[in-house]
Amino acid sequence: MKAYAKKAFVFVCGTAAAALIAGTMSVSVSSTASATPAFAGSSGKPCGFCHANPAGGGKLKPAGEKFKANGNKL
Repeated sequence: MKAYAKKAFVFVCGTAAAALIAGTMSVSVSSTASATPAFAGSSGKPCGFCHANPAGGGKLKPAGEKFKANGNKL
């Protein structure tokens, strides 16, 4: 095997190993979210109705806290 081919092989293997490690860590460290866009669909309200962020996610408004306390029902 020529020297440049050996270097390329080592680079590809190293890159693949790094990607595998990063992927494994991201799966093992991440947690599942409890909110889904289905809540907006089932209530007929936009995400901003319950969330401070109009796009949804993050801090809840009082309406969102009430929705959550009521078992995700209006």
